[in-house]
Amino acid sequence: MERISWNEYFMAQSHLLALRSTCTRLTVGATIVREKRIIAGGYNGSIAGGEHCIDEGCYVIDHHCIRTIHAEMNALLQCAKFGVPTEGAEIYVTHFPCLQCCKAIIQAGIKTVYYAEVYKNHPYAVELFRKAGVKVEQVESPPLMFPGQNAEQQ
Repeated sequence: MERISWNEYFMAQSHLLALRSTCTRLTVGATIVREKRIIAGGYNGSIAGGEHCIDEGCYVIDHHCIRTIHAEMNALLQCAKFGVPTEGAEIYVTHFPCLQCCKAIIQAGIKTVYYAEVYKNHPYAVELFRKAGVKVEQVESPPLMFPGQNAEQQ
């Protein structure tokens, strides 16, 4: 069996985190990595202790669920909460970051954004990443397999 690459490994972590999402519209996971070590992870969902979309439905205003905190923000806020520096780190996200998350990623000093799926890639987000010198790369992730599952059962 061939080992998966570091990019595949960290993206698989993000897909695993997305399974914790409480959003009914889109499940997203994000993993922040520094020097090949995971420093934080997040998924899109409600604030701690708040109502979740899976229980109460999405709270949509202007085509956006305002109940949900995005996966990237949850991961960045986890770093802030526990005093973990993000300067020079990388982030692996299951979907291309929205414009607001793009700005937060740049401000946090993240140097590279890896994403698995194109999702409403905002041209201004692409431009901001370029101007800030943030490397952006689409990577594939291997299909997740669980213990006892073989390739035919996926």
